[in-house]
Amino acid sequence: MSDAPLVNINPAAFAADPYPTLARMRASAPICYVPQLGATLMTRRDDIHTQEKRIAVLSSHQPDGLMVRLMGTNMMRKDGAAHQAERRALFPALSPRTVRDHWAAQFRLACAAVLDDLAPRGEGDLVADFAMPVAGAALCAMTGLTSMTPQQMDAVSQAMIDGCANYAGDAATEARCHAATAQIDEHIDRALRRFDAAADPSCVAVQRRAGLPEDALRANVKLVISGGQNEPRDAIAGTAWALLTHPLALAAVHEGRADWAQAFDEYARWIAPIGMSPRRVAQTDHVQGVRLDPEDRVFLMFGSAGRDEAHFDRADSYDIFRDTGPALTFGAGPHFCAGAAAARCLITEVALPMLFQRLPDMVLAGPAPFHGWAFRGPIRVPVRWPV
Repeated sequence: MSDAPLVNINPAAFAADPYPTLARMRASAPICYVPQLGATLMTRRDDIHTQEKRIAVLSSHQPDGLMVRLMGTNMMRKDGAAHQAERRALFPALSPRTVRDHWAAQFRLACAAVLDDLAPRGEGDLVADFAMPVAGAALCAMTGLTSMTPQQMDAVSQAMIDGCANYAGDAATEARCHAATAQIDEHIDRALRRFDAAADPSCVAVQRRAGLPEDALRANVKLVISGGQNEPRDAIAGTAWALLTHPLALAAVHEGRADWAQAFDEYARWIAPIGMSPRRVAQTDHVQGVRLDPEDRVFLMFGSAGRDEAHFDRADSYDIFRDTGPALTFGAGPHFCAGAAAARCLITEVALPMLFQRLPDMVLAGPAPFHGWAFRGPIRVPVRWPV
């Protein structure tokens, strides 16, 4: 086991707000072992940026990891040539060109339909009533699982990421995850039966055309769902909340002195939707004087990297004008998020501008609690507007 300094945490407090604990880790034990998580945490941005690329030591291949046991061996849990081959097979569905030429129009239609339903109400929850159905509709289209509803997509995604963060081993959480993956497989079966080899740009279709084995195809669709629903949902609702609680930033966007991409980039640095990525130590190594032993579990704390004082002044504040370049929102190594172009388009070109254009007088109607450390976002964002 790693000889990193031992740091104990209160899991409930860490999930409620991980940032004070992460700040203490960065200051006094930037690489530390947390027994409550059974992992060695790397919390400084430069260590994470460097070590993420050293796949010979910090491997994504985790045959006994939660994600593999619950969702199958997807491309995120492969390294080197195996990872690249599956990434290439999936790329035509998620490439910037496909997003621009095909998915963007569908994103706008879905968002407009949600807003048509929401606007006459005069009040709502930006998580459940806006961000969730918008992200879900986008993901149903991109995956090819068009027999699912956005609500079903959100439910199975949440069950899977809860399962993948279930380091406490809660049996009920694991059971919900298994039920969700079984439900996804049923919808993949339907998508495969209507598969159009010539024209379909969905994740199911492009992987089938590339000749991927079916177990890999299924695992990668589940990966896309686990990363393509909750994170955009949380980023849309979270960025809207950040702008509503920082009216000068919102005014800067409306006046053209800043843009929606800046608003999102700063939010994702400040409150990272994906706060952690796990790795398995493949061979003995030393990082910053800490020994890592084979089969140790290491967590790369992306959420901590976004608040690293070495790169960001006033890191705990939301500043739409700051340089967010050093942040690791989508990763930095060979496992850089394959869906980054789709996420950026959905969040910054569609959901946020259409929301604030349609509801220009929207205001917060109550507190917006946040939760999570491996994945973090608002539980609800209550708002109201004149009708």
